[in-house]
Amino acid sequence: MGLLALGTALDWPDAKTKADQVRAWGIKQLLEIWNKAKGKERDAMLWGDEVEYLVVTYSKDDPKVLLSLRQADILAALAGDKDLSTAGCVPTLPDGSRPLANDPPPVFHPEFGRFMLETTPGKPWGIEFKELLNVEPNMKLRRCIAKDHMLPNEFPITLTTFPRLGSPGVFTEPSYPVSGPKLRSQFVPDEIANPHIRFPTLAANIRSRRGRKVQVNVPVFRDKNTPWPWKDPTVNYDLHNWPEDDDVRNGAAPDNFIHMDAMAFGMGSCCLQITFQAKNLTEGRQMYDQLSPLGPILLALTAATPIYKGFLADTDVRWNQISAAVDDRTAEELGEKPLETSRWRIPKSRYASNSTYISEDPRLRPEYFDPDLVIDPAIKQQLLDGGMDDRLATHFAHLFIRDPIVIFNEDLESLDLSKTDHFENIQSTNWQHMRFKPPPADNSIGWRVEFRPMEIQITDFENAAFAVFMVLITRVILSFDLNFYIPIRRVDENMETAHRRDAVIKEKFWFRRNLFSAQRAQKGSGSGSGANSPARSSNSRPASPVGPVEDEYRLMSVDEIINGSAAYAGGGEGGEDFPGLIPLVESYLDSVNVDVATRCQLARYLELIRKRASGELWTAARWIRRFVGEHEGYKGDSEVGEVVTRDLVGEVIKIGEGRGGEVEGVKELLGGFL
Repeated sequence: MGLLALGTALDWPDAKTKADQVRAWGIKQLLEIWNKAKGKERDAMLWGDEVEYLVVTYSKDDPKVLLSLRQADILAALAGDKDLSTAGCVPTLPDGSRPLANDPPPVFHPEFGRFMLETTPGKPWGIEFKELLNVEPNMKLRRCIAKDHMLPNEFPITLTTFPRLGSPGVFTEPSYPVSGPKLRSQFVPDEIANPHIRFPTLAANIRSRRGRKVQVNVPVFRDKNTPWPWKDPTVNYDLHNWPEDDDVRNGAAPDNFIHMDAMAFGMGSCCLQITFQAKNLTEGRQMYDQLSPLGPILLALTAATPIYKGFLADTDVRWNQISAAVDDRTAEELGEKPLETSRWRIPKSRYASNSTYISEDPRLRPEYFDPDLVIDPAIKQQLLDGGMDDRLATHFAHLFIRDPIVIFNEDLESLDLSKTDHFENIQSTNWQHMRFKPPPADNSIGWRVEFRPMEIQITDFENAAFAVFMVLITRVILSFDLNFYIPIRRVDENMETAHRRDAVIKEKFWFRRNLFSAQRAQKGSGSGSGANSPARSSNSRPASPVGPVEDEYRLMSVDEIINGSAAYAGGGEGGEDFPGLIPLVESYLDSVNVDVATRCQLARYLELIRKRASGELWTAARWIRRFVGEHEGYKGDSEVGEVVTRDLVGEVIKIGEGRGGEVEGVKELLGGFL
């Protein structure tokens, strides 16, 4: 979450009348950026991570664990401490060194929920291999500093969602009456949201534009004692506080689904995000495209969200729930009514998987694109007239079919081309699983790509492992000129597949058969063969591919995608050659100069991911399900009660603080990485 602007936020009826002005000014600002930055070269290869915490109040002697709504107080305490890096948290390595002692202190930011904190390192990371080893200590430092500025019974935990958010009774500290004029929820109070005017206005205007409350419906997990059909027992069909209370009586809460009705149920989720700065525009576009098909795979690998509103869900990840929680599409845009006042039927929420590719790579075939992509043709033409190429103009013309949701009246007084506020108003509320980020107006930063699908993990070791893995994957993509292209609609299908229970070990995903350029030698020829020696070619790019596009990809397990197929790795029968991402990373590391100690630590991160993909280690979602299922307080009826939640959070606190050895059954989650 960036800096939060102040001003007079317009309610939707007024904001709607200014939407075209904001769009028009946003495009002018985008073209200003484009003309300044399209030729930027040799920006440093930097990257950064964002970690989000839930803040809970917990005591083993208290029957309840609650969400702490003291975000503002905690941030004030952090801001008032001018020497965060010496807060007694800087780790000492076995050789006595303190690698982070001289680094800028980490930065803490507000998020949508008053029970959330976002944190980033004090400076971007470089791509030197030894620098990758500082990521985990820095994440531990951030957690320690955050805890040092909380009350003794408050803890920062890295769970995606609080299991009983929106459950009947008290689930926050302090507690507030449910409902309010902004969210109009029957499950959570308005006070659960950050009080900065942006957040309640965002929630209210999404609801107002939509014409009803958001509908977040997650299939409930059917256990042995779950009544069937199952009706969400928390839904009150007799409420009449707001006109939107009619939603549940009009079918918003179907049988066999956990029903939620407010933005807090999506934007109150935590995740791990990685942003990469490319050396130039071309490389940024290449990374955006090539990382896009990896999004669903990493979503499944990091699955950590099996509980909503006190009930076990029949899904494992958060993505679709956030998508529904910020879905501002009208009935016409959803296709529920004929188009009269809306311009388009829009297939996806503004929080969704990517809808198009943006590179000018000759390997990018027309068949990979969505033939029904919705764009604003007038905006596309304006961008083309301003000198932008067709493919990138199409991308932004698609993003700009959306309305700006939060408009500050003061920003409409005059157009300032030295700012990007109107452009970012729309760009930053298109929450796709990849985000392509132009430089800021002052051109001080390069072209960036943000990888957004991963779920937050319980430990800093896991979060560091996935962050470092993604950095190494970008190095492999660029070094070996890999090609991950599949039709964008197959990426959409994969995102849906990633939601299924235990998708990481039970499901298969569409993935490209041959990752190497057509001019690269095939396995068994050229300069090398096998998983650890991808053949190289003097030619950097192939001609445009030919042949049926359906022959270029097939269904694969996550194990095969990450670890490689048996046929490729060992010449086994019955499989189809596929190298695997980790063997490719290892091949890359073999080709560069990495000292033994660094290589050993990187190997530990890769081993965690290897074992997660194979099923030898469990996802957090699977581990949480097992914990609930074996708890003496669980009745086999899909309900996760207060005592079960308290004990679960207590174990999560121990694991997150590095005391996993005290937790029974943690071996399935972390194995020997405690």
